[in-house]
Amino acid sequence: MAFVVGLTGGIGSGKSTVCAMLHDHGAVVIDADAIVHELQRSGTELFDEMVKHFGDDVLGSDGELDRKKVGAIVFNDPEQRKALEAMTWPRVGARVAELMQEAGDKVVVIDVPLMVESRGNGRTYDTIVVVDSAPDTQLAHLKEKGVSESDAKARMSAQASREDRLKLADHVVTNDGTIDELEKQVDALWPELEKAAMEKT
Repeated sequence: MAFVVGLTGGIGSGKSTVCAMLHDHGAVVIDADAIVHELQRSGTELFDEMVKHFGDDVLGSDGELDRKKVGAIVFNDPEQRKALEAMTWPRVGARVAELMQEAGDKVVVIDVPLMVESRGNGRTYDTIVVVDSAPDTQLAHLKEKGVSESDAKARMSAQASREDRLKLADHVVTNDGTIDELEKQVDALWPELEKAAMEKT
């Protein structure tokens, strides 16, 4: 049975970087956001449900969902965000369960950006890692990715608070310094995860 690590953090906190480092150590990484992309492609049940709910305005010129348009709606309207989560998270949970079956006895890291918001979906983790960054660091990371300051702030404020995320944490990886400092923390965390995984089996 896999040892399941739920990894979360605010938008722009560096979750993907930490996941890549854990993958280099030997973890199987399951990216919930990538699963959402897969489930939202045209021709899928979720795609049809979203277009029916949000209208054709959320489609791009290629006929696929324009995630920026969807984001502009849900990050500014809590009710719309709840509607999207209700459509999305049960399907994501089912796909994650399939991938975990395939992973066997390895350490599996599930990258869940909205863990705090989606805790009611029945998925459980053996341990939870929170990648924590100061809001200024998150903002800087998002602006580097080409997100405008106003959009970045709207996305940050739409998510659970930093305090609520940290309450869930069994392990905290702080990402306010250099990449080397981040790597040292992940290098120290990995043996702890391996040990816990061995104890589980």
